[in-house]
Amino acid sequence: MILIAGPCVIESREQLLKIGEELSPIASHPDVEFYFKASFDKANRTSLHSYRGPGLKRGLELLGEVKKRFGYRLLTDVHESWQIEPVSEVVDVIQIPAFLCRQTDLLIGAAKSGKIVNIKKGQFMNPTDMRFSVLKVLETRGWEEASYLNSYRAKVWVTERGTTFGYGNLVVDMRSFPTIRQFAPVIFDATHSVQLPGAGGGKSGGDRRFVFPLARGAAAVGVDGFFFETHSNPAEALSDGPNMITPTQLREFLPTLLEISRLVKPTLNLYEGGSN
Repeated sequence: MILIAGPCVIESREQLLKIGEELSPIASHPDVEFYFKASFDKANRTSLHSYRGPGLKRGLELLGEVKKRFGYRLLTDVHESWQIEPVSEVVDVIQIPAFLCRQTDLLIGAAKSGKIVNIKKGQFMNPTDMRFSVLKVLETRGWEEASYLNSYRAKVWVTERGTTFGYGNLVVDMRSFPTIRQFAPVIFDATHSVQLPGAGGGKSGGDRRFVFPLARGAAAVGVDGFFFETHSNPAEALSDGPNMITPTQLREFLPTLLEISRLVKPTLNLYEGGSN
């Protein structure tokens, strides 16, 4: 199972290393392919006055320290094409933010990096249309057809994080998992999916009570991995606090997640032609 976890944004060196240490029991689990996630810049915050992060240079220095200390594979997001080259020198996965999932130059630049590309599905996107975002990466890498196996081999993932439902709410349509999984490995972002956009008065709200029920549902439908933003004290987090969970909560939930996934894998292979 692919498992992505870490804080929404880098707040400080101490915070980053503390969360890194708390995630070590999960990262060392033999059934988990672990990636540590943190953003150096949250360029899409609701308000101009919201905390964004330490910036590219300092952020990459800190992520590099996490890699050196814990040996973790790293994931971070980029918002502009020029960021890709320095980011690719440090991280293992380049993430395309949901609002930018159709941004052609960004997708092409990420493809040329040679790194794994994780495209977050836009809250406004039909799951089927994510095929074309995937194709922008695949065709840049010499693959002409979007299929699960091609995307798997070309190291392209799609992350589902909910769909806009009216104003200030997201809904996870479980049909999107098998839809996307026809043409790419699919990751479920269980924490961003409980976000309530704009509900915090100039910032996003959320309801973390639904993180684990939705994750259990996604595991039962069948996905390739999970994304959980984690923080030692979500109530004091500088970004996305209402959606995040603690590393301890994730560690306690992991056996359930792995067991559900183990039980449904044979079904997925049967009906999807052994795509794993």
